[in-house]
Amino acid sequence: MLAVTAALAVVVAAGVVGRANALDAERAETVAQLRAVVASLDDAQGRSDHLHGLIDAAEKDAADRAAVLAVRPAFTTEVAALTSALSGAEGKIDTSATRASALSAQQSVLAERKDPAVVQAATATVHALTAKVTGDVATWQAAQSARSGPGGPAWSSSGPDGYARVRAALDRVGGAGVGLYESTSCAGGSAAACANSNGYIKYSAGIVGWSADRLNWAMAHELAHIYQFQVWGALTSSSTYQTMFGSDPEFLANCMAVVRGFPGAVGCEADQQAWASGIWVGAVR
Repeated sequence: MLAVTAALAVVVAAGVVGRANALDAERAETVAQLRAVVASLDDAQGRSDHLHGLIDAAEKDAADRAAVLAVRPAFTTEVAALTSALSGAEGKIDTSATRASALSAQQSVLAERKDPAVVQAATATVHALTAKVTGDVATWQAAQSARSGPGGPAWSSSGPDGYARVRAALDRVGGAGVGLYESTSCAGGSAAACANSNGYIKYSAGIVGWSADRLNWAMAHELAHIYQFQVWGALTSSSTYQTMFGSDPEFLANCMAVVRGFPGAVGCEADQQAWASGIWVGAVR
């Protein structure tokens, strides 16, 4: 009995030990599985947090861009107004600094993606530039209106813009200090422009629509007559003038215009150009 009992105890003990080992293994496996689940959850949570962060950043960036885009139309409107003002200022005032400032403002707006205040500041800058150009043009027009020629105002039917175009051409060819007035009296109204021996030039309203090249030539031609008047006695007494130009001041004026870089329809030989160049500096050779 004792031997049997002892044997049974050994068997039971062995079974208990085996069961305990199996339970430990199952527990260890379960713990490992739980740890894997926890790690997976932690990884998923990290990914979720990262995705939430990306979404938040994208939403903020979208909101910033929307805010910038919302104020851009006002800037575009101001640029259009400035463009119109600059167009009206052509030939009247110097707008180079204004154009540079407007370009700088435009570049800052194009580069901005987040801060609407930058666009709003640029909009205010362009608005101020427009106001300045408009004011400067008004001042210029007032000054021009105050000028009077021998027969009255500096212009009549050609208007301030037409006058400005002819004035700019005269300035361009070297006549910035020469008086300019609209008139219908040149050759009884048949000539487009004429020079007066008193040192000023008159033009008819019809030439304001001429091309830039033709208008420049016309003003260079009339300015040449002004310089001819300054040496008129010596000029009309010159045998070379008679030989080379047939004593024709119009032909000489054409050659003088060619020398200044504004050729007309009439050709001029190299020796004639060389002689005509002297009149510009008061020399009758």
